[in-house]
Amino acid sequence: MRLNGEIGEEEEKKVAECLNTQAYSISGGFSQPQSQKLVVGYALTSKKKKSFLQPKLLCLARNKGIFFVPIDLKRPLSDQGPFDVVLHKLSGKDWCEVIEEYRQKHPEVAVLDPPDGIQHLHNRQSMLQDVADLNLSDCHVAKPLVVDGSAKSHELSLAYDQFSLTELEPPLVLQEFVNHGAILFKVYIVGETIKVVRRFSLPNVSKCELAKVSGVYRFPRVSSASASADDADLEPGVAEHPPRPLLEKLARELRRRLGLRLFNIDMIREHGTRDVFYVIDINYFPGYGKMPDYEHIFTDFLLSLVQSKYKKRPAT
Repeated sequence: MRLNGEIGEEEEKKVAECLNTQAYSISGGFSQPQSQKLVVGYALTSKKKKSFLQPKLLCLARNKGIFFVPIDLKRPLSDQGPFDVVLHKLSGKDWCEVIEEYRQKHPEVAVLDPPDGIQHLHNRQSMLQDVADLNLSDCHVAKPLVVDGSAKSHELSLAYDQFSLTELEPPLVLQEFVNHGAILFKVYIVGETIKVVRRFSLPNVSKCELAKVSGVYRFPRVSSASASADDADLEPGVAEHPPRPLLEKLARELRRRLGLRLFNIDMIREHGTRDVFYVIDINYFPGYGKMPDYEHIFTDFLLSLVQSKYKKRPAT
């Protein structure tokens, strides 16, 4: 089993051992070993499973007593487990009803995350309204209104004048294009932890270009770009991360308003300024596999959920 040519034979054996340990049968209920600390039931798309449940995460999780168990979508969720945590990222009204019913029947289980909060992020208008309501900055490129994980929902276009807007297909959300030095800050939130990664983004648009060009320019999908700018030789004014107090307040308020613990915020700094930032997108359960040290951050977060649950139990 060669994984992107990155590991040798000895590591392959360790990975296989981890995966075999993780492969529990959940038919007829889940038998929990005495040494097991935490059982995470997961319902993820095949794409999310591949990007998130990487061998390094599974091995580290097993060493910490965390075991990932696939949820069988063909069977009632309440008949499976028992789970300490349910991790999910599936779309559709039926699944939302299933997970919400499960949350009501099993308040002792940490469900990541509530479907109402997730649905809130599926509409860019309501999503960005939460940021505007914080009154942290003026939040003002055209994007599809609905965020459903499809390729179309990530299309991005730049309209050079108001007449070009007729070329775009609604529903969509309009945002003012802000020159930002071609750098995007991806702010990953995992519970209380905040991790910032720089990514290359769209280039600046000069006034000369605006005067000469009309119509609509359709950008390639920016959010899935894997080119990290963390090691790039950038000007200090472009490379400097957003202030930590701003990120902490933004993350704290969005956690409170949305009830989510797993999300990321896409931010840009207006080119030529030091303290003018714009939030351009919020995503539920983003591509954590691209976040440095995500294995340690995520497993520590899962363990903290169990610790907080035990603290809430009344003394006997």
